[in-house]
Amino acid sequence: MSILMVQEFEVEEDDLSTPNYDSVSARLNVKGDPPPGLIVHTAGFTGRGVFRIANVWESEEDWQRFRDGRLAEALKPMMESGDGTPPSEEYTYQLHDLIKP
Repeated sequence: MSILMVQEFEVEEDDLSTPNYDSVSARLNVKGDPPPGLIVHTAGFTGRGVFRIANVWESEEDWQRFRDGRLAEALKPMMESGDGTPPSEEYTYQLHDLIKP
């Protein structure tokens, strides 16, 4: 069953910089080497002090495998240096419907 995974990070409303996201994204190289089970990845500012990442995965297991392996490894340098902040919100839910045109 496909799921939506959401992570939200609190930011200053006028801060549209993404150095942490960009450095993790570069280490992950998802565009060049997509992880198994990822259907779509999105990231952006809500305009209300939140940077939101939302991904659709083929299954909860695909997300967990990516989170605990490749993502954890990509986050390690940032977390060890103290530059990383965990999401203020993180949740998943099963999708009732998914249309891939």
